[in-house]
Parts: sequence; C-alpha cells; structure tokens
Amino acid sequence: MTKIEFNSMVLRQASSLRSYALHFTHDADDANDLVQDTMLKAITYYNKFKEGTNLKGWLYTIMKNTFINNYRRFVKMSTFVTKSEEISSANLVFSSTKNQGESKFVMDDIRRALDRLPEDYYVPFTMYFEGHKYHEIADHLTIPIGTVKTRIHVARKLLKKNLKAYDNGVKKAVYAEEED
Repeated sequence: MTKIEFNSMVLRQASSLRSYALHFTHDADDANDLVQDTMLKAITYYNKFKEGTNLKGWLYTIMKNTFINNYRRFVKMSTFVTKSEEISSANLVFSSTKNQGESKFVMDDIRRALDRLPEDYYVPFTMYFEGHKYHEIADHLTIPIGTVKTRIHVARKLLKKNLKAYDNGVKKAVYAEEED
C-alpha cells in the first residue's frame, strides 16, 4: 500500500473519529483538535501500520493514547498553576509557610524519640550525629568499631519506628546500613 492510499483511507475515517473524540472530550473544538492530532500521528507513523490490521481500531488506539497523554500533561500543568483567584483549603498547605509551633512539636517528638533510646544506642548515635568518626566513637567508648556501627544502625531503626508519624509515604534512598 502506498502512502497516498493509506492517507486517503485515514481521511475516510474522519467522521467516525470525530464521534469517538466527542466521547472523550465532550467539546466539539477539543474533539476536532484530537481528531487532527490522531490523523497527523497516523499519517506520520504510517510505516508502523501493518497491512491487514484493522485501520479503525489502530486509529482509535492512537486517539485514546493521545487523549490520555494530553490529559496527563494537562493535570500535571494544573497542579503547578492555580487558575482561580482564590486558593482552595486543600492548596493552602502549599502556599503557607510553616509556623514555629509546628517545628516545635516536631523537635519535641524527635527529643522524646532520642530519650527513649537505650543508653548503649543513644551515646554512639548522638556522637555520630555530632560528626564523630566510627573509630573515634569506638575509642571513646572502648568497644569494637563493628559494635559502634551496629548500635548506630539499631538506633536509626528505633528512631524511624518511633517517628513513623512523620513518614509521608515518600520513597527515600535505601543505603546498605539502613536496609530492613
């Protein structure tokens, strides 16, 4: 099949594509834009079309994928740009600054979690947090360096468990010493 034959077959599908596009967009102008994008992609990538394949189904798939990609792009852009003059209460958290009260609660929770650590874990962890090297901590406490590393690891796990309320579900990088 030549490119000209393929193009004319695609153009014959325009009316059925338009009604299918209205199913997605519910707006005539947007539907026309979607049909135009679909036909442009089909004509551009005609060499991907396998002869004997259902042309209408192929075009519908292109249209559906185009609509989904455009919709995702629109949603992504809408999250960055507020289109109304008022900010909804759900978006206030993004527009307001954190106050000192919230920070105080967080710091109090961290202090309580640190205070709950057994002495054997508290001292090596706080020394490490203050910038001491493993060998310095081991020398100060007169324990093997492997024990220092283990105690710091266990302290991190205990703190993570005690401060779970602050885990907002964001995946963080996993380091060898923090593996579960």
